[in-house]
Amino acid sequence: MSNIGMIIEERPADIGSFMVGRLLPFRGKRMVGPYIFIDHMGPAVLSDHENLDVGVHPHIGLSTLTYLFEGSIMHRDSLGTEIEIHPGAVNWMTAGRGITHSERTPEHLRGSEKTLHGLQIWVALPAGEEDREPSFQHVEAKDIPHWHMGDVSFRLVAGTAFGYTSPVQVYSRQFFLELHSDTRQTLNIGNALFGESGMYILQGSIESEGHAYGPKQILVAKNASLCSFTMEAGTTVYIFGGDAFPEERFIYWNFVSSSPDKIEAAKHRWERQQFDNVPGETGFVPLPAF
Repeated sequence: MSNIGMIIEERPADIGSFMVGRLLPFRGKRMVGPYIFIDHMGPAVLSDHENLDVGVHPHIGLSTLTYLFEGSIMHRDSLGTEIEIHPGAVNWMTAGRGITHSERTPEHLRGSEKTLHGLQIWVALPAGEEDREPSFQHVEAKDIPHWHMGDVSFRLVAGTAFGYTSPVQVYSRQFFLELHSDTRQTLNIGNALFGESGMYILQGSIESEGHAYGPKQILVAKNASLCSFTMEAGTTVYIFGGDAFPEERFIYWNFVSSSPDKIEAAKHRWERQQFDNVPGETGFVPLPAF
């Protein structure tokens, strides 16, 4: 019996000045553990007059995880944070009761050709943490736990697995792992996982129970403790998930909550511009009509 319960393909989505491949949420699977939103950005080559410009917008009830493979993004938020994120580092912004931020091509790259490739992820907060104070954490690539099992390299971007804990501050039991192998390797890592589990194939391919799967797919496991597969040479995958929440999560635009009333309140706050401002930014992304 196959342990793959669902296959989710990337779908194109427009985030304003950039096209992405949307993976979560999906009509048949809204969340994997606490992970509620995943966009695959690029790979894209932007000309000297093309730039990423995601203007000031709000969030509630979640943490955002920005993880780049190529390029860089300038992050600014209403806490006063201004930092450029580079490949392998982690930007982890916890919105809690409410935060605003922008994501743009850094000034020093705006007049030149540049590349951009990475993941933009939202992690829902537990019900008891949804109204916490907003916060921001930047973790350099060198500080992310990394190890090898045979020829497979592992990085624990967030959460806990294999006896390691990432320095990224999470608020529920979860994991976000990067695996890469330059040779064909068979792995059985189920005992290290818990809750729900999904695998995103970035490059290369994997084989599971006689079936081959390629890039731009999420494979959702029926049982996280039965995670066994073969990585072909040159393959990179991301395994993520954790304990599911007992309550349903609602999502509208950039707002996530266990309470529809809190989302309605956030919509009204944004329309009235009652969220905190982002220093150095002017303008904002209006509330969409959908």
